[in-house]
Amino acid sequence: MNPLTIYQVDAFTNHLFGGNPAAVVPLSKWLPDAILQNIAMENNLAETVYIVPSSLSDFHIRWFTPSIEVRLCGHATLAAAHVLWQHLGFLRQNVSFDSLSGVLKVEKKEKGYTLDFPKDVLEDGESARDIIEAVLKIKPLRIFKGKDDYMAILSHQEDIEALKPDFKPLKNLSARGLIVTALGNNVDFVSRCFYPEAGVEEDPVTGSAHTTMMPFWAERLGKTILQAQQLSARKGDLTCELRGDRVLITGEAVTYMRGEVFI
Repeated sequence: MNPLTIYQVDAFTNHLFGGNPAAVVPLSKWLPDAILQNIAMENNLAETVYIVPSSLSDFHIRWFTPSIEVRLCGHATLAAAHVLWQHLGFLRQNVSFDSLSGVLKVEKKEKGYTLDFPKDVLEDGESARDIIEAVLKIKPLRIFKGKDDYMAILSHQEDIEALKPDFKPLKNLSARGLIVTALGNNVDFVSRCFYPEAGVEEDPVTGSAHTTMMPFWAERLGKTILQAQQLSARKGDLTCELRGDRVLITGEAVTYMRGEVFI
């Protein structure tokens, strides 16, 4: 088999070693799922993303953590779009991806890229309070449940920064992971995101989590365009807009590496 080209991109940042790294592997056709998962395991990044030309949209897109396939990933979609425009000669200003979460669109901006993702729908999540308090070792103001994740609201940015979660109780949470968020000191809201059951204890920057946080913060703050920062060690900066049942998420990306995979 010919080698596969692989790119590693830092997403939601304008400099190397920031944001969230994703591996991008363009394919001409799908490989067996076991190989896709093994490549992601070998990469050992929060996400490895694969794109294949599609008759339904421009490309079909799939995302894999080191241990599972996920339904939606923002930073890896941003990374894939970056590779298309910066390295593969894609010329149009908009690209569409067919995915497990429907059709996703990305627009190339003068500075960065804008993801067009479906808004998450929040439900009451108080039934999981005991588990979440055991994980966080702090009492959230409120707890919600989105399609994939729980979301805990804390009082202050300093509470988010000080978290040292106990991941063992998360095994008892019937969800992909846990988003923790609060009002920001210098931005509208801040967050951290934990996905140990998906092979990622703390995700550096989670685009999909902002589709869960935006409905809450847009209503809470009374505006539809918000500045967000994810407070992982690498940090990431995002501009989010709530537009009907969609969330637009804008960020930058930089290429770290290009290589080959021999399988």
